[in-house]
Amino acid sequence: MPKVTIYTDGAARGNPDGPGGYGAVLAYTDPKGVLHERELSQGYVRTTNNRMELMAAIAALEALTKPCEVELWSDSQYLINAFNQHWIDSWISKNWMRTRSEPVKNTDLWKRLLKAAQPHRITWNWVRGHNGNPMNERCDALATAAADSGDLIDDPGVGM
Repeated sequence: MPKVTIYTDGAARGNPDGPGGYGAVLAYTDPKGVLHERELSQGYVRTTNNRMELMAAIAALEALTKPCEVELWSDSQYLINAFNQHWIDSWISKNWMRTRSEPVKNTDLWKRLLKAAQPHRITWNWVRGHNGNPMNERCDALATAAADSGDLIDDPGVGM
């Protein structure tokens, strides 16, 4: 199974209505030992920060063409804890409810992320802030460049 490292970031710029964007970097070594990196970014997105963090992970996982052993790094504690602390298992077992009266937000993206993750073995890693991780800094730059690109892509999931 090929090994791939994914670094993701979403950047809402502190404004839940946008502007924002997201970026991801796929890094893998080919059979000859050569490191390859593929950058993915999305244009300006009017949505919330959590949705952008999820979309960054989805974009990266959907870009993989065959099952891989994936090490995914994100500065989104929400994304990482959903898997490492089994929040998502609890949400699914409760029919996508946190409590009896509180539905899980972003279920459309969580379901899409689960589908994208299904064929892979994924280790979910949290990068506290950017913590000097140059690839995470690069993803932040990608996300910011996407936000500055001027392309308007509204997220239908937030009803804009």
